[in-house]
Amino acid sequence: MYSVRLENFEGPLDLLLFFIKRDELDIYDIPIASITQEFLEYVKVLEILDLELAGEFVVMASMLVQIKAQMLLPRQEKSGNTLGEIDDEDPRAELVRRLLEYKRFREASESMMISAENQRYVLYRQIFEAEEIHATESGAYRNATLFDLLKALKRAIDKAPDQDDPHVVTRFPITVEEKATEIMHVLRSSTSTSLFRLVQGLTRLHIVVTFLALLELAKNQLILVRQDARHDDIEIVERKNDESAEVDASTNIVASDSPGPEEEIES
Repeated sequence: MYSVRLENFEGPLDLLLFFIKRDELDIYDIPIASITQEFLEYVKVLEILDLELAGEFVVMASMLVQIKAQMLLPRQEKSGNTLGEIDDEDPRAELVRRLLEYKRFREASESMMISAENQRYVLYRQIFEAEEIHATESGAYRNATLFDLLKALKRAIDKAPDQDDPHVVTRFPITVEEKATEIMHVLRSSTSTSLFRLVQGLTRLHIVVTFLALLELAKNQLILVRQDARHDDIEIVERKNDESAEVDASTNIVASDSPGPEEEIES
């Protein structure tokens, strides 16, 4: 009697593949007599345990017995078959085709299960509430990311005029909060602007203050930043929310994040 763990097999083809793999058999040259005997022993185990026999197991048992009987009949041996080919006149041909097809599906299923398991450890960046898809007559805009803003900031700083004079520490005349309010006034008068237009002709320190103000406005969902192509200017648009809420928020931008009167930016 063979010791078989019943829960390992999902069907008769799965059981046959187990026998073939265990005994390292050639799937194109199955020893049908021994395989049939083992399969029938498995069916007997199911009967002894009083388990309900699946119809497919009974059908496969009948098929194996029929193939075994056909293999006992004399037949003309054909030469010229190479390894990995199926002889259509071989009684085992249909069984081999079904086994190969089932094996391909099972391997594909196992591969998909592994991919699904690996996918559990992959986290994708979510779309934030402030990010929207915008389109113009010339084409669709792409959401500008923080990295796009930083690249645009670097290009703006590179374009700023160099200061060869000796460095003198002075109190900067405008805070991030004041710059944010100024940007909101610009947007309400022209509906949109761009990073390069905002920083044109400004010193490097003033450009940094402008950039920080834009980050605060974007964080508080008062503006939208977008870019129609990589390495292009960053377009800035006012969000179309409740006007009264925007005015109030634009003049009270997270006090803990912005320097107060006594903490103005120094250069």
